[in-house]
Amino acid sequence: MTDPLSAIQLPNAVKDLLYRAYERRLIADIRRHPVPGHVGVIMDGNRRLAKSMGLKPWQGHELGSRTLESLVDWSREVGVQTLTLYAFSNENFDRSDEEVGALMDMFATKLAALADEPRIVRNKVKVRVLGRTEMLPEQVRRAIGIVEGATAHHDGPRLNFCIAYGGRQEIIDAVRCIVDKVEAGDLARDEIDEDCLGRHLYTGGVEDPDLIIRTGGESRLSNFLLYQAAYSELFFTDVFFPAFRRVDFLRIIRAYQQRARRYGK
Repeated sequence: MTDPLSAIQLPNAVKDLLYRAYERRLIADIRRHPVPGHVGVIMDGNRRLAKSMGLKPWQGHELGSRTLESLVDWSREVGVQTLTLYAFSNENFDRSDEEVGALMDMFATKLAALADEPRIVRNKVKVRVLGRTEMLPEQVRRAIGIVEGATAHHDGPRLNFCIAYGGRQEIIDAVRCIVDKVEAGDLARDEIDEDCLGRHLYTGGVEDPDLIIRTGGESRLSNFLLYQAAYSELFFTDVFFPAFRRVDFLRIIRAYQQRARRYGK
């Protein structure tokens, strides 16, 4: 997508006014059409932006966490009911101990803080962490318990964080669970179908994503929601996640609304 204002040489104050007017027009357009109920986001580009700024990798993740907070607000603003964020894959454990440790500390702090964050409480947002959480350090598991426990009764929008997550591993774990139930006599072989498998995924009980956005310039799913993304609309943007703006998000939502979803028909 080409940003209509990015190439225009104008004072920043004037450009800000134009962007705000453009965002208001986008919001008005979006509200005329159905919005995606479930949006998945691959938050890519944190480390590369940090490198370009001469920062440590985990400082890029800290910048990205601020954009994440805004993204939750933007999603709620347009009516998205479920937001699933790819925060840390199983493969990310192969990064340096220093970077992984800094990320784990950030997850522990940020997740625990969500338990009584005013917007989470006011909007009754249900927060879950999806993945092989047993691989995470104790302080992160403790924070997960705090936020999931505090929001378990919430019946508003859903906010899912994929941490220690892999789409292939999710399918393997679901199959293992199904096999255990069949062997225990709790599930008949003939009962295994798409709905059955879907219920046993980490996202069981949540509708499949209508839209998946990847920032950072790469055009692949990278093991994110592989089963659930069968009919998702995919959007890729070159913008690094910490630099992802409200106007970028709104333009993707509007572009999604302009696509015809045929589901193979």
